[in-house]
Amino acid sequence: MKLLRRSPPDPNQLSLQLDLFTTDEASRTLKQVEPAPAIPPVAKAPPQTPPKTTGNRKIVIGKHTLPYTLLRSKRRTIGFLVNDDGLRVTAPKWITIADIESAITEKSRWIFTKLNEHRESSARRLQPQMQWCDGAQLPYLGCDITLRLCAQQRLGVIFDSATNELMIGLPAHAGEQQLKDRVQGWLQERAKVLFSERLAFYAEKLGASYSAFALSSATTQWGSCTSDGKIRLNWRLMHFSLPIIDYVVAHELAHLREMNHGPRFWQTVQSIFPEFETAKKTLRNNGPETLPIF
Repeated sequence: MKLLRRSPPDPNQLSLQLDLFTTDEASRTLKQVEPAPAIPPVAKAPPQTPPKTTGNRKIVIGKHTLPYTLLRSKRRTIGFLVNDDGLRVTAPKWITIADIESAITEKSRWIFTKLNEHRESSARRLQPQMQWCDGAQLPYLGCDITLRLCAQQRLGVIFDSATNELMIGLPAHAGEQQLKDRVQGWLQERAKVLFSERLAFYAEKLGASYSAFALSSATTQWGSCTSDGKIRLNWRLMHFSLPIIDYVVAHELAHLREMNHGPRFWQTVQSIFPEFETAKKTLRNNGPETLPIF
């Protein structure tokens, strides 16, 4: 417990004291005391809005105005994320806006490239979906082929490479799902044959062997490889050109050597498929949402 000390009275301050005055003295003293002049109220300055350090901002880079969203976090460096909503920048609380926008300017080439890729991808997603009927166009090995319904055909599905037409033994009034099932079955049969050939080719180049192969219908993966050498490839790769298929095949085979995505893994991919960067970019920009719906 602390004891409070009484400070000695300040002669410059008014204090209420008990004194003995005569009536006349008290009257004279009171007459000599004049009321203090009124002090006008001090006008308060309007509150200043602090500079905005988070939320939606803009920066001018050359002839372009780049909107971005700024978030503050406990991370130690500035992070950039480009998605369908635009550019998002995450930065530590202690980094100034000037330093953040300097970093954006340095990274602007990469940012604008990614923004363009997302715009193109969004435009492809907005394209009308394929109509399943006679005369419809189906992407097959990087080209469009035409579906033809032939009631007289009894051999199921036949591809005419001369006319790029897929002849399907169904009547003109066949239902949409019936047509989808026939086309999907044909694509999967073709995928088994083609994927087996490409796996054998690149496994020999790599000097490795896999234990098993099967088709996949995954919605988010183009391929997979287990530690015991079992490889799965998505049959919908048949919509893409052969270099894209070869990239996925080489990618999964490379996991037989490196079960990761580190530098040595990508060196392995490049050793058997040097053009992997171009194929990887193309595949990334053409996701499953851009393909026909079965």
